[in-house]
Amino acid sequence: MKKTVRVLGVDPGTRNVGFGVIDKVGSRLHPVTYGAIAAKAKDLPERLKQIHDGLAEIIAEHHPDVVAVEEAFYAKSVTSTLRLGEGRGVVLLCAAEAGLPVSEYAPRLVKRAVVGTGAAHKSQVQQMVKSILGLDKAPQPADAADALAIAICHCNRMLS
Repeated sequence: MKKTVRVLGVDPGTRNVGFGVIDKVGSRLHPVTYGAIAAKAKDLPERLKQIHDGLAEIIAEHHPDVVAVEEAFYAKSVTSTLRLGEGRGVVLLCAAEAGLPVSEYAPRLVKRAVVGTGAAHKSQVQQMVKSILGLDKAPQPADAADALAIAICHCNRMLS
């Protein structure tokens, strides 16, 4: 019998956090759920709490074996880069609280794993995620497609 590995992919942020849960059974990938946590609070600490609570709920409901998250990258401004780091910190904290291992992947590596080029556009990622997972339509919002792509990247890098 083939072992199932459940992967939670996360596209971090401080306003919208994409998530995607997939099961890897042998060499096959099966979508479980995906979406985005929209943090609506005005102040950053409250948004980070909303993200924490949303991710903790997803982890409690879907019991992933591992969390795959996008690595930090240099955004257009220092402030944007710092904000991304704060959002990633919440993801890492949630994984640690649940006792889950974390794997991190560079954005270009994720795009290359899913589309074949590290310079792929978001729409290309959405369409390839749709194709790879056999979805009826491209995942929305784009943050959710990115999270699924991160999970797919992790599955592709696992030993079968």
